[in-house]
Amino acid sequence: MNINKMDIIKIKECKSLGGFILNRKLVLLLSSLYVLFMVILYFYYHSHGESYKATVAIGGIVCGAVPLLLALFTKLKFNLPIVISYLIFLVGSQYLGSILGWYGLGWWDTLMHFLSGAILAFAGIALYERLVHRGADHDISPLLVFLFTLSFAAFGGVLWEIYEFSMDQFFNMTLQGGGNDDTMIDLISDTGGGLVISAWAGIRTKLKLKKN
Repeated sequence: MNINKMDIIKIKECKSLGGFILNRKLVLLLSSLYVLFMVILYFYYHSHGESYKATVAIGGIVCGAVPLLLALFTKLKFNLPIVISYLIFLVGSQYLGSILGWYGLGWWDTLMHFLSGAILAFAGIALYERLVHRGADHDISPLLVFLFTLSFAAFGGVLWEIYEFSMDQFFNMTLQGGGNDDTMIDLISDTGGGLVISAWAGIRTKLKLKKN
């Protein structure tokens, strides 16, 4: 049986569409489960008068709803490993860290920020690959990839610190319990995680250029 070029293209498009639909369903499922979990926690802690944990649960609902709403109302193609990593980070930071009190261990906060920097760097790589035309890959500088990825991760860390500051100011929380020292350690950890992945991305780009 002869298969022409158009048939091959159609087969690839079908496979791509199938993967797109599967990823979207998984994002919907995982995000919905996390939001539902946080809703249950909110009502539980609210009924027991634990306002701090109830407020954290509200934050969890909002953060968990981000990929859920994107899956429902946009045609965005999801990078499933990044979404899963994001939800795992939310569990580690919001549930284990804030609600169960693991941030009291000291090192847990630093670990979460390091991991978040790495996750943001991977998200930066995915964004870069979406924005750059495929044909331009041969002309991209490894240094540019490194700087873009690192900047994306560091900027995400800054936004998170703004979130913590806002929660402390408007809801009388203590997310920045260590003051300036806490903020700087968090930012250094974010940058450290992003630096590791950014260096890897730059090296990977350099190796690709050598092959081509």
